[in-house]
Amino acid sequence: MRLNIKMPRILKINWISELSISVVFNNGESRIIDFRKVLKKIGVKENSPAFILYNSNEFAKVMLEGNTLSWNNVEQFITMRDGVKMKVAFEIGADILLKYSQPEKSDLSIKLGRIVREARIKSGLTQQDLALKSGTSRTYISRIENDRSDLEIATLRKIVETGLGRKLDISIK
Repeated sequence: MRLNIKMPRILKINWISELSISVVFNNGESRIIDFRKVLKKIGVKENSPAFILYNSNEFAKVMLEGNTLSWNNVEQFITMRDGVKMKVAFEIGADILLKYSQPEKSDLSIKLGRIVREARIKSGLTQQDLALKSGTSRTYISRIENDRSDLEIATLRKIVETGLGRKLDISIK
């Protein structure tokens, strides 16, 4: 039997501020990574080429490459088998970045999660009942209600109209 291994991947950079960055992982979560903690945890010292990332201007040169964060401005080299040195970007695996990140909660997701939970309870449904009716999973409903997942409008409509039997009304003020 083959195991399905789910590797975290970064899909998008939301924003960068000083040495913190908000990203969207492939599980749908927006998460904040404080690189002061990450760089310290992975042992970046003053004599390391990656130490320049403590400078917010250098840190801001981050790019999304291969579903993780990458800095081409870090002077890092690997030696090839033939002895030739080749410059490579500094990267930290998305699995490590996920481990040292915190969920980013937006006011909208907090309100939506609370609204979905209250409507579900008022309708006398369990999370499993709502998931079955709306064609999602109980864990996804739980993640929405606990503000741990972003929600697409089509999915919200399916949960509200099909699962809860209500009408979705969205406005921009």
